[in-house]
Amino acid sequence: MLYRISVLIELIVVIIATFPLLQYSDPPRTDEVESVRAYTRQIEFDYIRWSLDAMMTKLKAGSINLPFSVDKASQKFIVMEYLQITNLVMDRENKLEQIYSDPNIQDKQTASASLRADLEALQVRQTGLAALSEAVIQEQVGEILNEIELTSLGQPIPFVLYHASPVPRALIVSRRERIEQVANISIDSSLTINEQSVLEKNVDQGLDFSSLVVGIGGIGVYPTMVLTTTDIHWLFETVAHEWTHNYLTLRPLGLLYDSTPELRTMNETTASIVGTEISNLVLNHYYPEFAAPNSANENLIEWQNYPPDPQPTRPVFDFRTEMHETRVKTDKLLSEGKIDEAEAYMESRRQVFIDNGYVLRKINQAYFAFYGAYADVPGGAAGEDPVGPAVRELRTQSTTLKEFLDKIAWMTSFEELRSSIN
Repeated sequence: MLYRISVLIELIVVIIATFPLLQYSDPPRTDEVESVRAYTRQIEFDYIRWSLDAMMTKLKAGSINLPFSVDKASQKFIVMEYLQITNLVMDRENKLEQIYSDPNIQDKQTASASLRADLEALQVRQTGLAALSEAVIQEQVGEILNEIELTSLGQPIPFVLYHASPVPRALIVSRRERIEQVANISIDSSLTINEQSVLEKNVDQGLDFSSLVVGIGGIGVYPTMVLTTTDIHWLFETVAHEWTHNYLTLRPLGLLYDSTPELRTMNETTASIVGTEISNLVLNHYYPEFAAPNSANENLIEWQNYPPDPQPTRPVFDFRTEMHETRVKTDKLLSEGKIDEAEAYMESRRQVFIDNGYVLRKINQAYFAFYGAYADVPGGAAGEDPVGPAVRELRTQSTTLKEFLDKIAWMTSFEELRSSIN
Protein backbone atom coordinates (compact mmCIF):
# COMPACT_ATOMS: atom_id res chain seq x y z
CA MET A 1 0.00 0.00 0.00
CA LEU A 2 2.76 2.43 0.94
CA TYR A 3 4.51 1.77 -2.36
CA ARG A 4 1.33 2.41 -4.36
CA ILE A 5 0.86 5.71 -2.53
CA SER A 6 4.42 6.73 -3.41
CA VAL A 7 3.77 5.88 -7.08
CA LEU A 8 0.59 7.98 -7.02
CA ILE A 9 2.44 10.91 -5.44
CA GLU A 10 5.13 10.65 -8.12
CA LEU A 11 2.44 10.66 -10.82
CA ILE A 12 0.93 13.85 -9.40
CA VAL A 13 4.35 15.50 -9.23
CA VAL A 14 5.10 14.50 -12.83
CA ILE A 15 1.79 15.87 -14.10
CA ILE A 16 2.24 19.17 -12.25
CA ALA A 17 5.80 19.52 -13.53
CA THR A 18 4.85 18.67 -17.10
CA PHE A 19 2.66 21.64 -17.95
CA PRO A 20 5.21 24.44 -17.50
CA LEU A 21 7.87 22.35 -19.19
CA LEU A 22 5.63 21.67 -22.17
CA GLN A 23 5.04 25.39 -22.47
CA TYR A 24 8.81 25.87 -22.32
CA SER A 25 9.23 23.58 -25.32
CA ASP A 26 6.78 25.61 -27.36
CA PRO A 27 7.97 28.78 -29.14
CA PRO A 28 6.76 32.09 -27.69
CA ARG A 29 3.74 33.34 -29.62
CA THR A 30 5.06 36.58 -31.09
CA ASP A 31 3.84 37.93 -34.43
CA GLU A 32 7.13 36.91 -36.05
CA VAL A 33 6.90 33.36 -34.76
CA GLU A 34 3.31 33.11 -35.94
CA SER A 35 4.36 34.30 -39.39
CA VAL A 36 6.89 31.46 -39.52
CA ARG A 37 4.35 28.94 -38.23
CA ALA A 38 2.22 29.66 -41.29
CA TYR A 39 4.78 27.45 -43.06
CA THR A 40 5.07 24.76 -40.36
CA ARG A 41 1.66 24.16 -38.73
CA GLN A 42 0.99 20.95 -40.65
CA ILE A 43 4.39 19.44 -39.84
CA GLU A 44 4.97 20.51 -36.22
CA PHE A 45 5.87 17.91 -33.63
CA ASP A 46 3.18 16.85 -31.13
CA TYR A 47 4.88 17.27 -27.75
CA ILE A 48 1.78 16.65 -25.67
CA ARG A 49 1.17 13.20 -27.15
CA TRP A 50 4.84 12.27 -26.89
CA SER A 51 5.07 13.43 -23.25
CA LEU A 52 1.94 11.57 -22.20
CA ASP A 53 3.22 8.36 -23.81
CA ALA A 54 6.63 8.82 -22.16
CA MET A 55 5.04 9.44 -18.76
CA MET A 56 3.01 6.26 -19.03
CA THR A 57 6.22 4.35 -19.85
CA LYS A 58 7.86 5.77 -16.74
CA LEU A 59 4.89 4.99 -14.53
CA LYS A 60 4.80 1.39 -15.76
CA ALA A 61 8.50 1.09 -14.93
CA GLY A 62 7.84 2.54 -11.48
CA SER A 63 4.97 0.15 -10.87
CA ILE A 64 7.39 -2.80 -11.01
CA ASN A 65 9.95 -0.94 -8.92
CA LEU A 66 12.59 -0.45 -11.63
CA PRO A 67 15.54 -0.39 -11.34
CA PHE A 68 15.49 -1.50 -7.69
CA SER A 69 14.05 -4.91 -8.57
CA VAL A 70 17.38 -5.67 -10.29
CA ASP A 71 20.56 -6.16 -8.26
CA LYS A 72 23.36 -3.62 -8.65
CA ALA A 73 25.70 -6.11 -10.25
CA SER A 74 23.27 -6.68 -13.13
CA GLN A 75 22.40 -3.03 -13.76
CA LYS A 76 25.60 -2.15 -15.61
CA PHE A 77 25.29 -5.32 -17.72
CA ILE A 78 21.75 -4.28 -18.73
CA VAL A 79 22.88 -0.83 -19.90
CA MET A 80 25.77 -2.26 -21.89
CA GLU A 81 23.57 -4.94 -23.48
CA TYR A 82 21.00 -2.31 -24.45
CA LEU A 83 23.69 -0.22 -26.16
CA GLN A 84 25.01 -3.30 -27.98
CA ILE A 85 21.54 -4.34 -29.15
CA THR A 86 20.82 -0.77 -30.27
CA ASN A 87 24.03 -0.82 -32.28
CA LEU A 88 22.92 -4.04 -34.00
CA VAL A 89 19.48 -2.58 -34.72
CA MET A 90 21.06 0.48 -36.35
CA ASP A 91 23.36 -1.75 -38.38
CA ARG A 92 20.45 -3.86 -39.67
CA GLU A 93 18.37 -0.78 -40.45
CA ASN A 94 21.24 0.67 -42.46
CA LYS A 95 21.68 -2.56 -44.42
CA LEU A 96 17.95 -2.75 -45.07
CA GLU A 97 17.97 0.80 -46.41
CA GLN A 98 20.85 -0.10 -48.72
CA ILE A 99 18.89 -3.02 -50.15
CA TYR A 100 15.81 -0.91 -50.86
CA SER A 101 17.86 1.87 -52.44
CA ASP A 102 19.87 -0.47 -54.70
CA PRO A 103 18.40 -0.37 -58.23
CA ASN A 104 20.18 -3.63 -59.10
CA ILE A 105 18.10 -5.63 -56.61
CA GLN A 106 14.76 -6.42 -58.24
CA ASP A 107 13.05 -8.58 -55.61
CA LYS A 108 13.74 -6.53 -52.51
CA GLN A 109 11.30 -8.46 -50.33
CA THR A 110 13.10 -11.76 -50.92
CA ALA A 111 16.55 -10.19 -50.70
CA SER A 112 15.74 -8.62 -47.35
CA ALA A 113 13.67 -11.43 -45.78
CA SER A 114 16.32 -12.81 -43.41
CA LEU A 115 17.55 -9.31 -42.58
CA ARG A 116 14.03 -8.15 -41.70
CA ALA A 117 13.47 -11.18 -39.50
CA ASP A 118 16.75 -10.51 -37.72
CA LEU A 119 15.86 -6.85 -37.29
CA GLU A 120 12.44 -7.68 -35.87
CA ALA A 121 13.94 -10.01 -33.26
CA LEU A 122 16.51 -7.40 -32.30
CA GLN A 123 13.85 -4.69 -31.97
CA VAL A 124 11.83 -6.90 -29.63
CA ARG A 125 14.91 -7.38 -27.47
CA GLN A 126 15.72 -3.65 -27.63
CA THR A 127 12.19 -2.71 -26.53
CA GLY A 128 12.39 -5.17 -23.65
CA LEU A 129 15.64 -3.66 -22.42
CA ALA A 130 14.83 0.03 -23.03
CA ALA A 131 12.68 0.77 -19.97
CA LEU A 132 15.05 -1.07 -17.64
CA SER A 133 18.17 0.53 -19.12
CA GLU A 134 16.63 4.01 -18.84
CA ALA A 135 15.62 3.35 -15.23
CA VAL A 136 19.18 2.31 -14.39
CA ILE A 137 20.69 5.39 -16.06
CA GLN A 138 18.20 7.68 -14.33
CA GLU A 139 19.11 6.19 -10.96
CA GLN A 140 22.85 6.44 -11.64
CA VAL A 141 22.61 10.10 -12.63
CA GLY A 142 20.38 10.75 -9.62
CA GLU A 143 22.91 9.13 -7.27
CA ILE A 144 25.68 11.35 -8.61
CA LEU A 145 23.47 14.43 -8.22
CA ASN A 146 22.92 13.39 -4.61
CA GLU A 147 26.65 12.95 -4.04
CA ILE A 148 27.35 16.51 -5.19
CA GLU A 149 24.34 17.81 -3.22
CA LEU A 150 22.17 18.87 -6.16
CA THR A 151 19.15 17.29 -4.46
CA SER A 152 16.50 17.97 -1.84
CA LEU A 153 16.13 15.31 0.87
CA GLY A 154 18.24 13.01 -1.27
CA GLN A 155 16.10 13.40 -4.42
CA PRO A 156 16.87 15.55 -7.49
CA ILE A 157 14.04 18.01 -8.17
CA PRO A 158 12.71 17.44 -10.74
CA PHE A 159 13.36 13.69 -10.83
CA VAL A 160 15.78 12.48 -13.50
CA LEU A 161 13.38 11.10 -16.11
CA TYR A 162 14.26 10.63 -19.76
CA HIS A 163 13.05 8.57 -22.68
CA ALA A 164 15.10 7.64 -25.74
CA SER A 165 13.34 7.96 -29.08
CA PRO A 166 13.62 9.59 -32.49
CA VAL A 167 13.56 13.34 -31.92
CA PRO A 168 12.05 16.11 -34.02
CA ARG A 169 14.13 18.47 -36.10
CA ALA A 170 14.18 22.20 -35.42
CA LEU A 171 13.51 24.96 -37.90
CA ILE A 172 15.78 27.80 -36.79
CA VAL A 173 14.97 31.27 -38.11
CA SER A 174 17.27 34.28 -37.78
CA ARG A 175 17.22 37.83 -39.01
CA ARG A 176 19.40 38.44 -42.03
CA GLU A 177 20.83 41.80 -40.94
CA ARG A 178 22.16 40.38 -37.67
CA ILE A 179 22.52 36.98 -36.06
CA GLU A 180 19.51 36.77 -33.79
CA GLN A 181 17.15 33.82 -33.37
CA VAL A 182 13.57 34.75 -34.23
CA ALA A 183 12.03 31.27 -33.97
CA ASN A 184 12.89 27.69 -33.07
CA ILE A 185 10.05 25.42 -34.15
CA SER A 186 10.09 21.64 -33.73
CA ILE A 187 9.02 19.82 -36.87
CA ASP A 188 8.53 16.23 -37.95
CA SER A 189 11.82 14.33 -38.19
CA SER A 190 10.57 12.41 -41.23
CA LEU A 191 11.03 15.38 -43.58
CA THR A 192 13.43 14.52 -46.40
CA ILE A 193 16.43 16.71 -47.20
CA ASN A 194 14.56 18.01 -50.22
CA GLU A 195 11.50 18.88 -48.12
CA GLN A 196 13.71 20.63 -45.58
CA SER A 197 15.31 22.70 -48.34
CA VAL A 198 11.91 23.66 -49.76
CA LEU A 199 10.72 24.74 -46.30
CA GLU A 200 13.82 26.88 -45.77
CA LYS A 201 13.46 28.45 -49.21
CA ASN A 202 9.79 29.29 -48.63
CA VAL A 203 10.51 30.92 -45.26
CA ASP A 204 13.52 32.84 -46.58
CA GLN A 205 11.74 34.17 -49.64
CA GLY A 206 8.38 34.74 -48.01
CA LEU A 207 9.61 36.51 -44.88
CA ASP A 208 13.12 37.72 -45.78
CA PHE A 209 14.67 35.68 -42.98
CA SER A 210 17.57 33.24 -42.81
CA SER A 211 16.46 29.72 -41.89
CA LEU A 212 17.95 26.29 -41.36
CA VAL A 213 16.52 22.91 -40.36
CA VAL A 214 18.88 21.32 -37.83
CA GLY A 215 19.09 18.00 -36.06
CA ILE A 216 18.99 18.03 -32.26
CA GLY A 217 20.15 15.58 -29.62
CA GLY A 218 17.60 16.14 -26.88
CA ILE A 219 14.75 18.32 -25.67
CA GLY A 220 13.95 19.46 -22.14
CA VAL A 221 10.32 18.42 -22.01
CA TYR A 222 9.37 16.13 -19.12
CA PRO A 223 10.36 13.34 -19.20
CA THR A 224 13.21 14.67 -21.31
CA MET A 225 13.55 13.43 -24.87
CA VAL A 226 16.94 12.00 -25.85
CA LEU A 227 18.00 10.81 -29.28
CA THR A 228 18.59 7.06 -29.45
CA THR A 229 22.34 6.50 -29.50
CA THR A 230 25.06 3.93 -28.87
CA ASP A 231 27.63 6.48 -27.63
CA ILE A 232 27.76 6.13 -23.84
CA HIS A 233 29.62 9.45 -23.35
CA TRP A 234 27.12 11.36 -25.42
CA LEU A 235 24.17 9.57 -23.79
CA PHE A 236 25.08 10.56 -20.23
CA GLU A 237 26.03 14.09 -21.30
CA THR A 238 22.68 14.57 -22.98
CA VAL A 239 20.61 13.05 -20.15
CA ALA A 240 22.36 15.38 -17.68
CA HIS A 241 22.17 18.34 -20.09
CA GLU A 242 18.41 18.01 -20.51
CA TRP A 243 17.85 17.40 -16.78
CA THR A 244 19.68 20.70 -16.19
CA HIS A 245 17.17 22.46 -18.45
CA ASN A 246 14.37 20.97 -16.33
CA TYR A 247 16.17 22.13 -13.18
CA LEU A 248 16.63 25.65 -14.53
CA THR A 249 13.01 25.85 -15.70
CA LEU A 250 11.98 25.82 -12.04
CA ARG A 251 14.21 28.88 -11.48
CA PRO A 252 14.49 32.36 -13.05
CA LEU A 253 17.23 31.59 -15.58
CA GLY A 254 15.23 28.79 -17.20
CA LEU A 255 11.92 30.63 -17.00
CA LEU A 256 13.50 33.53 -18.90
CA TYR A 257 15.13 31.23 -21.48
CA ASP A 258 13.70 33.01 -24.52
CA SER A 259 13.68 36.54 -23.10
CA THR A 260 16.99 37.59 -24.65
CA PRO A 261 19.71 35.96 -26.79
CA GLU A 262 22.10 36.36 -23.84
CA LEU A 263 19.85 34.42 -21.47
CA ARG A 264 19.42 31.63 -24.03
CA THR A 265 23.20 31.32 -24.33
CA MET A 266 23.53 31.35 -20.54
CA ASN A 267 21.01 28.50 -20.34
CA GLU A 268 22.57 26.35 -23.05
CA THR A 269 26.15 26.93 -21.93
CA THR A 270 25.25 26.13 -18.32
CA ALA A 271 23.45 22.93 -19.36
CA SER A 272 26.44 21.88 -21.47
CA ILE A 273 28.91 22.48 -18.62
CA VAL A 274 26.76 20.58 -16.13
CA GLY A 275 26.08 17.79 -18.63
CA THR A 276 29.78 17.22 -19.28
CA GLU A 277 30.76 17.24 -15.61
CA ILE A 278 27.93 14.95 -14.50
CA SER A 279 28.67 12.56 -17.36
CA ASN A 280 32.32 12.34 -16.34
CA LEU A 281 31.35 11.63 -12.72
CA VAL A 282 28.87 8.90 -13.72
CA LEU A 283 31.36 7.21 -16.04
CA ASN A 284 34.15 7.37 -13.45
CA HIS A 285 31.90 5.81 -10.84
CA TYR A 286 29.94 3.19 -12.79
CA TYR A 287 31.78 2.69 -16.10
CA PRO A 288 35.47 3.38 -15.41
CA GLU A 289 36.54 1.65 -18.62
CA PHE A 290 34.80 4.47 -20.54
CA ALA A 291 35.95 7.30 -18.27
CA ALA A 292 38.56 8.76 -20.63
CA PRO A 293 37.25 12.22 -21.59
CA ASN A 294 35.36 12.37 -24.84
CA SER A 295 36.55 14.79 -27.51
CA ALA A 296 34.91 18.20 -27.30
CA ASN A 297 32.08 18.62 -29.79
CA GLU A 298 30.91 21.77 -31.49
CA ASN A 299 27.44 21.14 -30.10
CA LEU A 300 24.97 18.38 -29.31
CA ILE A 301 24.44 17.20 -32.86
CA GLU A 302 27.36 18.06 -35.15
CA TRP A 303 29.47 15.26 -33.74
CA GLN A 304 27.93 13.22 -36.56
CA ASN A 305 29.77 15.33 -39.14
CA TYR A 306 33.27 15.08 -37.69
CA PRO A 307 35.70 13.23 -40.01
CA PRO A 308 38.44 10.84 -38.89
CA ASP A 309 41.65 12.31 -37.52
CA PRO A 310 43.70 13.87 -40.34
CA GLN A 311 46.65 12.00 -41.80
CA PRO A 312 50.06 13.08 -40.46
CA THR A 313 51.02 14.55 -43.84
CA ARG A 314 47.86 16.67 -44.04
CA PRO A 315 47.77 20.11 -42.38
CA VAL A 316 45.50 20.05 -39.34
CA PHE A 317 42.13 21.72 -39.94
CA ASP A 318 40.71 22.80 -36.58
CA PHE A 319 36.92 22.94 -36.85
CA ARG A 320 36.36 25.21 -33.86
CA THR A 321 39.11 27.66 -34.84
CA GLU A 322 37.90 27.90 -38.42
CA MET A 323 34.25 28.27 -37.39
CA HIS A 324 35.23 30.98 -34.90
CA GLU A 325 36.98 32.89 -37.67
CA THR A 326 33.94 32.50 -39.91
CA ARG A 327 31.57 33.83 -37.25
CA VAL A 328 33.78 36.84 -36.40
CA LYS A 329 34.10 37.98 -40.00
CA THR A 330 30.40 37.38 -40.66
CA ASP A 331 29.47 39.55 -37.66
CA LYS A 332 31.77 42.29 -38.94
CA LEU A 333 30.25 42.27 -42.42
CA LEU A 334 26.71 42.33 -41.04
CA SER A 335 27.55 45.18 -38.67
CA GLU A 336 28.64 47.15 -41.75
CA GLY A 337 25.31 46.44 -43.46
CA LYS A 338 26.91 44.14 -46.06
CA ILE A 339 24.29 41.39 -45.91
CA ASP A 340 24.77 39.95 -49.39
CA GLU A 341 28.55 39.98 -48.98
CA ALA A 342 28.25 38.23 -45.62
CA GLU A 343 26.03 35.52 -47.09
CA ALA A 344 28.40 34.98 -50.02
CA TYR A 345 31.30 34.75 -47.57
CA MET A 346 29.52 32.13 -45.44
CA GLU A 347 28.84 30.03 -48.50
CA SER A 348 32.48 30.23 -49.58
CA ARG A 349 33.54 29.16 -46.10
CA ARG A 350 31.12 26.23 -46.22
CA GLN A 351 33.00 24.96 -49.25
CA VAL A 352 36.23 25.13 -47.26
CA PHE A 353 34.70 23.00 -44.51
CA ILE A 354 33.43 20.49 -47.08
CA ASP A 355 36.89 20.27 -48.65
CA ASN A 356 38.23 19.35 -45.22
CA GLY A 357 35.66 16.62 -44.56
CA TYR A 358 32.95 18.51 -42.65
CA VAL A 359 29.69 18.07 -44.55
CA LEU A 360 27.64 21.15 -43.64
CA ARG A 361 24.50 21.68 -45.69
CA LYS A 362 24.42 25.40 -44.94
CA ILE A 363 26.31 28.05 -43.01
CA ASN A 364 24.09 31.07 -42.60
CA GLN A 365 22.76 33.44 -39.95
CA ALA A 366 20.40 30.77 -38.63
CA TYR A 367 23.31 28.33 -38.26
CA PHE A 368 25.15 30.73 -35.97
CA ALA A 369 21.98 31.77 -34.14
CA PHE A 370 21.48 28.14 -33.08
CA TYR A 371 24.96 26.70 -32.61
CA GLY A 372 26.43 29.89 -31.18
CA ALA A 373 24.41 29.42 -27.98
CA TYR A 374 26.46 26.31 -27.03
CA ALA A 375 29.54 28.09 -25.71
CA ASP A 376 30.88 25.74 -23.03
CA VAL A 377 34.13 25.35 -25.00
CA PRO A 378 36.15 28.34 -26.33
CA GLY A 379 35.96 29.15 -30.03
CA GLY A 380 33.45 27.75 -32.49
CA ALA A 381 30.19 29.24 -33.68
CA ALA A 382 29.85 31.67 -30.78
CA GLY A 383 32.54 33.93 -32.21
CA GLU A 384 33.33 36.91 -29.97
CA ASP A 385 30.07 36.66 -28.02
CA PRO A 386 31.07 37.48 -24.40
CA VAL A 387 28.29 35.41 -22.79
CA GLY A 388 29.89 31.98 -23.06
CA PRO A 389 33.26 33.08 -21.65
CA ALA A 390 31.43 34.76 -18.74
CA VAL A 391 29.55 31.55 -17.90
CA ARG A 392 32.79 29.58 -18.08
CA GLU A 393 34.50 32.13 -15.84
CA LEU A 394 31.75 31.82 -13.25
CA ARG A 395 32.27 28.06 -13.24
CA THR A 396 36.03 28.59 -12.77
CA GLN A 397 35.39 30.92 -9.85
CA SER A 398 32.95 28.47 -8.22
CA THR A 399 34.41 25.88 -5.88
CA THR A 400 31.83 23.21 -6.78
CA LEU A 401 29.31 22.49 -9.51
CA LYS A 402 26.53 23.04 -6.97
CA GLU A 403 27.86 26.49 -6.09
CA PHE A 404 28.02 27.39 -9.79
CA LEU A 405 24.50 26.16 -10.52
CA ASP A 406 23.04 27.78 -7.41
CA LYS A 407 24.48 31.13 -8.49
CA ILE A 408 23.57 31.17 -12.16
CA ALA A 409 20.12 29.57 -11.81
CA TRP A 410 18.78 32.67 -10.06
CA MET A 411 20.19 35.22 -12.49
CA THR A 412 17.84 37.21 -14.69
CA SER A 413 20.23 39.04 -17.01
CA PHE A 414 23.69 38.96 -18.55
CA GLU A 415 24.53 42.13 -16.61
CA GLU A 416 23.96 40.21 -13.38
CA LEU A 417 26.36 37.51 -14.57
CA ARG A 418 29.03 40.08 -15.43
CA SER A 419 28.68 41.72 -12.05
CA SER A 420 29.02 38.34 -10.36
CA ILE A 421 32.29 37.41 -12.05
CA ASN A 422 33.74 40.88 -11.53
